[in-house]
Amino acid sequence: MTPEVDAPPTARGAVPVLCAVQFVDVLGTTLVIAALPTVLADLGAPASAATPVVTVYAVLFGALLVLGARLGDRYGHVRVLQAGLAVFGIASLGAATAPSVGVLVAARGALGVAAALSVPPALRLLTAATPDGTARRRALAAWSATGAAAGASGLVLGGVLTELAGWRVLFWLTVPLSVLLLAAVGRTAPPVPRRAEGALDLAGAGVLTVAVAAVVTGAALLEDPGHRLTGALLVAAGLAAAAVLPAVERRAADPLLPRAAVRHPGLRAGVLASAANTAGTSSAVTLATLHLQQAEGFGAAAAGLALVPFSLCVVAGAALAARVLGRVPARTAAAAGLAVVAAGDLVLLAAATGPWAVPAGVAVSGLGIGLSSVAATALGTDVVPELQGTAAGVLNTAAQLGTALGVAVVLLVAAATAGTSLPLAGTPLGWLTAAALAAVPAVLLLRSPGTAAGGG
Repeated sequence: MTPEVDAPPTARGAVPVLCAVQFVDVLGTTLVIAALPTVLADLGAPASAATPVVTVYAVLFGALLVLGARLGDRYGHVRVLQAGLAVFGIASLGAATAPSVGVLVAARGALGVAAALSVPPALRLLTAATPDGTARRRALAAWSATGAAAGASGLVLGGVLTELAGWRVLFWLTVPLSVLLLAAVGRTAPPVPRRAEGALDLAGAGVLTVAVAAVVTGAALLEDPGHRLTGALLVAAGLAAAAVLPAVERRAADPLLPRAAVRHPGLRAGVLASAANTAGTSSAVTLATLHLQQAEGFGAAAAGLALVPFSLCVVAGAALAARVLGRVPARTAAAAGLAVVAAGDLVLLAAATGPWAVPAGVAVSGLGIGLSSVAATALGTDVVPELQGTAAGVLNTAAQLGTALGVAVVLLVAAATAGTSLPLAGTPLGWLTAAALAAVPAVLLLRSPGTAAGGG
């Protein structure tokens, strides 16, 4: 272990800065969705270009998160985070000035890589900046709230800003933000030891990257009736790569996923809860947005505004988590939050009776994910300090996979049951599937063995 020399000795102000990094990076996943029709029309691109514009960010973000964490362990979390922010700013400039859809896709891909380099080191620095106890719980609550709220906020901000100032402003805004955050990280980030021994596990990194990228890309293609076979083949290839990964890791001197991390019960529970959080909420929010647009005639911006209660209740749920985690085990809190997510998804069954059910349902789900995401992060990062960077990458990867697979499964179920006579969200089985994606893991968390009250 060698000390990181590029971090100042104070952590004052680190938590809001690091949460802002999380907000900006997660925001990028959904920010462009509402602007897609305008983007494609302005660049003269075909409708088929919409998929790579949206998915390339999520694919590279999800695929490289664990590698980003290990790079932080090896080269210093402050250095890697600042490198990620620098790339994010440069790529934002490229996206803002893109003359063609190909350049925009390349810039969005670079943004996804930058986000993967930024988020795991930011979470590791956040845990280092706060001691155990109330301060740590409040910091994790703020982190989880900003991340969960950012995804929904992207839908709102993307539509509103595009209507007011055009789609390019979405990327122009993140150029100065990246510069400001880069400077703020240098001033506030705490010193964190780094692991410099051993060669970087390039084989493990390659296999894991292929596995996650194939699953996320395949899941996105499963949503398109014309590309479902390709999507299924990619998901199968990703799962095959994941099956090979343990053998690759056993041969590595310093594996990408250390054995102590893989075997840690708290991290395993945190991974399950993180994936279930995003699977149960992202799928329901996507279906709710489609319902508002297809059945209720809402525009993209209006549909995004209907999701504002989700973001507000995420913050409330995270604040609740900060209060209860000192009194109940994190595993129990995560299961309770997932149960509330499932209840919110069931409220959405009433969407056919009027648009009122959407803000009501997503508000309940937001409260649940706010509680459960904080608990999941507390579970997953309750490891020895030298494994917290890896844990951060694994937890965020699980969340990205949960989103990709949850949305794909629910949209497939909805499409299969709606047929051609109803809107995609016109049958109840889609909502029920979204609820099950949260409820079943909640039961598994309660049935599996727990650890100490604070961590499991």
